[in-house]
Formats: sequence, C-alpha cells, structure tokens
Amino acid sequence: MISTINGHRLEVRSLAKQFTLHSRGGILVEGFRDINFTLSNGQLLALSGPSGAGKSSILKTIYRTYLANQGEILFRRSDDSVIDMASCPVSRILDLRRREIGFVTQFLKILPRISALDGVAHPLIEIGVAEDEARERARIMLQRLGIREELFDLSPLTFSGGEQQRVNIARGIIAPKDLILLDEPTASLDEKSSDIVLELLKNLKERGIALVAIFHDQRKIDRVADKSIDVRRKEI
Repeated sequence: MISTINGHRLEVRSLAKQFTLHSRGGILVEGFRDINFTLSNGQLLALSGPSGAGKSSILKTIYRTYLANQGEILFRRSDDSVIDMASCPVSRILDLRRREIGFVTQFLKILPRISALDGVAHPLIEIGVAEDEARERARIMLQRLGIREELFDLSPLTFSGGEQQRVNIARGIIAPKDLILLDEPTASLDEKSSDIVLELLKNLKERGIALVAIFHDQRKIDRVADKSIDVRRKEI
C-alpha cells in the first residue's frame, strides 16, 4: 500500500537512474541519483544545472521513458488515488499519459502533411472538443505565440527552429493535463518569445496545473518557479 503524499500532486523520493553501456563491457554510467521533491497543484519546479548533469533524464524517468533503478514517483490521480509511477505496470503509465500527464520535448514530432493549425488543434479534438472550436483555439494559441497567420496551413516541419519550438509548446499546453513536464521550453527562443512562453506557464499555474521544467537561465527560474533543484553529477 502506498503511503499518503499529503495532498501533493507529485512526490519524488530517492530517485536514481544508471545506464548500462553494453557496448563498453556493461559499465555503469550515472544518470542522476538522490532526487527528492514534492510538487502541488499550481506549482512549478525548475531543474537547472550544467549540460549532461541528468536534467532531461529526470524528466524522462518521471514520464517512464526510462525505468528508475531506485526510488518512488508518487502521483496523485484526478480521482485522488496515488500511484507509484516508478513501479506500476506499463498499461497504467500509458493511461496516465493519455489522460493526466503531458511531456513537452525540445523537438517537434508531427507527420509531414499535418499543418501547424491542425497539429495544435489535434490534442483538443482527442479529448472531445468539436473540430471548429479546436481549430479556433489553436489559431488563438498560435497567434499568441507569434506564429504568422500565413504559416498556419503549412507543415511546421518547414519552419525555423524557434517557430517549431513554439508550435511544439502550443501542442503540449493547449489541452493541459494535471502534470506537465517541459524540457527546456525557452531554449531556442528570442527574448520576446521566451516572455510569452513564461506568461503561458504562469497561466497554467493559475489554473492549478503542476509543472516540472528545465531552465538554464536563473532569471527565468526566478520569474516562474516556486522551487528549484540544481542537478549536479555525483561520483558513483
């Protein structure tokens, strides 16, 4: 039986991940270890630290792309039940991803023939929003993120890196779930676009969404984060 997590949305306890390099005789490489935090609805936890310290691996382990070697990832579901995502069956993880946990990666993954507008509208349609309403909400989101209207009907795979990132963020937050993980959401953006994204993250917090995000700029952390962890590589 899982112990209570005192009303938090997420509690991570003693989380650790190691990678086995089979091509190098099975040596172990540390991803990260001893990660502990709690996160409530409407809070944003920022992960910072040098490149290669394990920040993205922490997000992927929470999302269960990677399987933890140690620790617990306790998530309070919308029905108030608590599940340990570090050890629960894959079928439960897939259900959580569909309904309650989102992941905004650094890279846009979309079929080549899908327009920017349809790509952003799709998450809304998936949860039952009428197509016309979904497309209108997608249009508003893209406009807010500074995507030019003449690009809406084009494949975002033809866009610049910064434009692709903004489309990716739009897709990831337009139909927000209870917990959203964001891997460097402002990394490729200019100052104006970064400011817009930070305001969107603040709006999500106001709606009670819990967020874990990677940032490299302390000024951005100070603007949006309620708490932060500086991730540093430790010797095994």
